[in-house]
Amino acid sequence: MSSTCAHPVCVRNPHLDALKDDVLYHFGLGTGTHNLPAMFGDVKFVCVGGSPQRMKSFIEYIAAELKMEDPTSEYPNICEGTDRYDMYKVGPVLSVSHGMGVPSIAIMLHELIKLLHYARCTDVTIIRIGTSGGIGLEPGTVVVTKQAMDATFKPKFEQVILGKTVVRNTDLDQSLAEELLHCSKELKQFDTVIGNTMCTMDFYEGQARLDGAFCFYNEKDKQDYLRKVSEAGICNIEMEASVFAAMCKLSGVRAAVVCVTLLDRLKGDQLSSSHDVLHSYQQRPQMLVSCYIKKRLSEARLTSV
Repeated sequence: MSSTCAHPVCVRNPHLDALKDDVLYHFGLGTGTHNLPAMFGDVKFVCVGGSPQRMKSFIEYIAAELKMEDPTSEYPNICEGTDRYDMYKVGPVLSVSHGMGVPSIAIMLHELIKLLHYARCTDVTIIRIGTSGGIGLEPGTVVVTKQAMDATFKPKFEQVILGKTVVRNTDLDQSLAEELLHCSKELKQFDTVIGNTMCTMDFYEGQARLDGAFCFYNEKDKQDYLRKVSEAGICNIEMEASVFAAMCKLSGVRAAVVCVTLLDRLKGDQLSSSHDVLHSYQQRPQMLVSCYIKKRLSEARLTSV
């Protein structure tokens, strides 16, 4: 985090230079209407997650952990001018919702990466926190993604651009994953593993569930497929990791995916835990990431002395 070797957030689009103003439409922000360096220039950590309420809860939690909370503050939604995403900030931490699935998070990431670039942020770490279905893990286990894989167990993200399939790398920062695992060992409050994450385009058929509106396979077919998932070293299943990894890698930022498992998919499709238990599970990625952020900020203060 030292400014002597600062790493900027990269955009790779020469057409942006020709824009007089860039409207970040889905955030309700823009280069011509907002002073982005003043608003966001100090951001070092960005946490993204599907649910707007969860991301507001996270900013309240991290504010208390960093002793930056303001009893009179409601932590206003910076994106209140739109109903697409929510965004909250305290100190060097930005918390942003991304909705559900690859298309929603991809739109958010395009505008987030541009925002961080226009704000002239450096040495940024982006972490997705969320929930997932586990493969052979006890519910409540936290998975830090080693590699994001598609539904055919390949570490890649495919997108059709101008009618052609473009394949992008889904590697994540392994040193960051190890740092997060070490933080979990320090917390000693829940099990955490590093493993591959499968990203699917759908919650039901794409994840071999039997409880969707349509299903043209049986229990044996499902179990055969999930066995192959496990054999591929995949620990959990969700719907955003591949594009998240690909876009963060293109922008040159450190990135990680930290998801708690809500159930073991080898044993069923539907959630059976109580609301209170599920809520406690969902706090675990927040706790882990907060521990990491506090540790990094403490180290930065020591090196600046």
